[in-house]
Amino acid sequence: MKAIYNIIYQDLLDRIQTGEYPYQSLIPPESALTERYGCSHNTLRRALGLLAQQGYVQPINGKGVRVIYQPRERTRFEAGGIETFAEAARRNHLSSQTEVTTFERIACNRQLAARSGFEAGTLLVHIDRVRVLDGTPTILDHNYFREDLVPGLTPAVAAMSIFDYIEHTLGMRIATSKRTITAERAMRADRACLDLDGFDFVTVMCSQTFNGDGIMFEYTQSRHRPDSFSFSAVALRKT
Repeated sequence: MKAIYNIIYQDLLDRIQTGEYPYQSLIPPESALTERYGCSHNTLRRALGLLAQQGYVQPINGKGVRVIYQPRERTRFEAGGIETFAEAARRNHLSSQTEVTTFERIACNRQLAARSGFEAGTLLVHIDRVRVLDGTPTILDHNYFREDLVPGLTPAVAAMSIFDYIEHTLGMRIATSKRTITAERAMRADRACLDLDGFDFVTVMCSQTFNGDGIMFEYTQSRHRPDSFSFSAVALRKT
């Protein structure tokens, strides 16, 4: 069951993204929102704090909370949040399909350990998946999951949503993802699996994902066609 602040956060996020609360407007005051959601001020402030951290709103002393979100044109897949492929496709109103091309159990070797952060010898599930948007192969994912932390994975689960399986079947909280983004020349596998539409390079995002106990359970390298990817971040100046 989702925490109350998460429900409030999601509702306010939807209202901001759909333009009900437009850019530069002030959202309703705390008194109105606590009455609407039947929650405490602390619960509401936790939801607003999450929106502020993600760059959707900014509290203004003596005035309220102002919307600072503006939709961007190229926002299919962003590095600023932990969002599944299916969630991103729905947000962009695109049809989506996942093709599992590799599914195997391996022991982490030294080369993969140095790249991923897993200890050598760790038992992993290695999955390669081609992500198809509106009929166009757009992303090639190389996924590695710790088998002891993500048991029961199957090709059928991999073709749907592994994060959904982790959260709703295994009941594990996905907390943090550390990411590195680079641009690399397209490799043979990229050219074979993706419709690069004339591009000779791909945007590569490497992710280490941690659960609620701070333990890394996944390492993924996602290789994107460049025009399907954008980077966004929220920077706060320390005072």
